[in-house]
Amino acid sequence: MPTNRTTDFLRELLVRQVATWLPAALHRSRRATVALAWAGADGGGAEAVLRVVAGHAAQVRGRQVTVLVLADGAADLPARLGPIEAELPAEVTVHLLPGGPDRLPVAVKAGGAAGSPLFCFLDLPGEVPPRLLDAAANGRTGEVLLHAGSATRAALVAAGFPLVAEVAPVLPADPSGDAASAAGDAAAGVVAFGSRSDRSLEAVREALWTVGAELGVRYRDPADPAAPPVDVAGEPALEPLARQLLAELRHGGPRPVTELRRHTLTATVYRAADANRALTDLVDAGDVRRERDTGRLAGDELITPTP
Repeated sequence: MPTNRTTDFLRELLVRQVATWLPAALHRSRRATVALAWAGADGGGAEAVLRVVAGHAAQVRGRQVTVLVLADGAADLPARLGPIEAELPAEVTVHLLPGGPDRLPVAVKAGGAAGSPLFCFLDLPGEVPPRLLDAAANGRTGEVLLHAGSATRAALVAAGFPLVAEVAPVLPADPSGDAASAAGDAAAGVVAFGSRSDRSLEAVREALWTVGAELGVRYRDPADPAAPPVDVAGEPALEPLARQLLAELRHGGPRPVTELRRHTLTATVYRAADANRALTDLVDAGDVRRERDTGRLAGDELITPTP
C-alpha cells in the first residue's frame, strides 16, 4: 500500500475527527453516515475509519451507521477492509462503491443519508466541484473535511456551511525520500473543514494542532501565502494572532470574546484557546480594554480597541 507524508497526515487527522464526530452524531440521531472519497488509490484511511467505528461499538448498538467508501484506484481495498468488517457490530453497514469522488452525490443518496448526520471526507488533487459540496452538506446535517489543491472557502460557504476553517499544511523535509523531498519543506495543498457546529470547528482545529505537533507539520493561512508558517509544536508565538485580532477589532468595533474565538478558528490557523491568551496580551499592552477588571475572559465579555 503506497504511503507518503501527506497520506499519513490526512489519515491521522481523519481518524481524530471521526472519533469526535461519531459519538455526537449518534447522540442526536439513530442513523449516521460516513462517506470517504479519494481521487486515486486509498491511502489507508478507510481501514482506520472502520477501526474507529469498531471502537465505538457501545454507542453504535441499537443505531444504524453506514460507511460509504469511494476509492476507484485501490483494487486491493476489499481484501484490506474484509477482516475489519468482520469485527464490526451488525448495525454497521459498509458499502465499497465503484468510482471516485464524483460519485459522491449518488452514493450519499443511495446510502439513505438524507435527514441524518453525515460526515464526508474528500481527497481531491484540484478544485472541488460544487455539486460534491452540496452533497456533503446533506441539507443542513452534513460536515465535510477535505484536502484539495487550492482554497475552497467560498465554495464551502456557497454550499451552505456557515463555519469554514482552512489551513495550508507545510510538511517537513523527508531525508529518506528523493532529492526533491529531502531538499526542504513541502506544501501539501489545502485542508478545509465545513460545519454548522462551533464544537466541531474547535475539535478539528485541536486535531490539526495535535497531528501537526506529532508529525512536524506547520500551517500557513491559504489567504496569506507570503506569511511564514506557524509552528504548532510547543507554545506558539501569539504575536501574529494578536495583530490579526486587533485589526479585526479596529475594523469592526467592539466584539464579545466568543465572536473573537470564532474569528480565530475561521480566519486564522490558531486555536480558540490561543485567542484568549492573545487577547490577554492585548489587554496587558493597553491595545484593548475588557469589561471586567479581573478574572478569566468570559465568552460574553466585550473587548473594545483603545483609541
